[in-house]
Amino acid sequence: MITRIKDLFTDFDLPRLLIVAFLSTLLVLAFFLGLPVLGLLTDMLNRLGMFGVLVLAMVPAIVAGVGLNFGLPLGILCGLIGGLVSIELDLSGGWAFAAAIAVAVPLATLVGLGYGWLLNRVKGSEMMVATYVGFAGVSLMCIGWIMLPFRSLEMVWPIGKGLRVTIALSGRYERVLNDFWDFTIGDPGSSTGALTIPTGLLLFFGAMCLLMWLFLRSRMGIQMKTVGDNPKFAVTSGMNVNRGRMIGTILSTVLAAVGILAFNQGFGFIQLYTAPMFMGFTAVAAILIGGATVKKASISNAIIGTFLFQGLLVVSLPVANQIMQGGNLAEISRIIISNGIILYALSQVGGGE
Repeated sequence: MITRIKDLFTDFDLPRLLIVAFLSTLLVLAFFLGLPVLGLLTDMLNRLGMFGVLVLAMVPAIVAGVGLNFGLPLGILCGLIGGLVSIELDLSGGWAFAAAIAVAVPLATLVGLGYGWLLNRVKGSEMMVATYVGFAGVSLMCIGWIMLPFRSLEMVWPIGKGLRVTIALSGRYERVLNDFWDFTIGDPGSSTGALTIPTGLLLFFGAMCLLMWLFLRSRMGIQMKTVGDNPKFAVTSGMNVNRGRMIGTILSTVLAAVGILAFNQGFGFIQLYTAPMFMGFTAVAAILIGGATVKKASISNAIIGTFLFQGLLVVSLPVANQIMQGGNLAEISRIIISNGIILYALSQVGGGE
């Protein structure tokens, strides 16, 4: 236990400390500018649960030696299909969310199997190929969203053919996790706002982290980690390197499918077509900010990175808009800050990796 705590603080090198200091400074500025600080903290907790599973999906791929999974959109597409099927079946509430997962997980397993086979064929170029495959998959599904035989009036265009770009989840599984056992601390009408704890959402994210923690300590998980750490030693020990990499890729794809469902229920909408295109970059940036590298990642990296990345987005935008008031500054600030964080995170990897 003491070793794990020591490793957690070791992850906080200079870049992480600078980000923490910057986030703390923004929170102080938000307080003095009269912004609802507790409301901002509520948004940070919501985003932690909504994006956390998508960032956690990076862990098995990195641990297995595949590297940063830029092909995350493949799993996201499987999750989107699961969500659409639950709407087509006219389900609502927790049953709709459970049905979406039940459809998405087997589909993501099959896709991860083919994706893992491909990555085993291109060892040494995984991240480049994964980026291309992710982009190609999203582009191909732009045709698929038009051709798939969905009939629900909530999803299809009233005139023409195909699915809408944005599909509302109201009356289906909107905020089914966020509102489960949630409670509020403070007065919403006060200057600092109120802190609402999305208990169900955080429990769901915690359950995913616990399952990953247990798997990494199982016999199969230890073999997968050995394959990623030292493939030559794994071969001499009689382990199947390709199998270990395949398992990591499948797990990453499945977690991405589950993660997009957790994100959509909190967001309240399903976004199709090109929306999943760059979500892999956001997840990569978050786990790098959390202290991970191309060859090393942990669950704590995913949690810390998600909190810091989303916290910066939540706090920096209202602070920037309060300081520099103008017509389109909100959208400009969002683009500069979000892409700036991604660029900073990727720059920490280093050219050699």
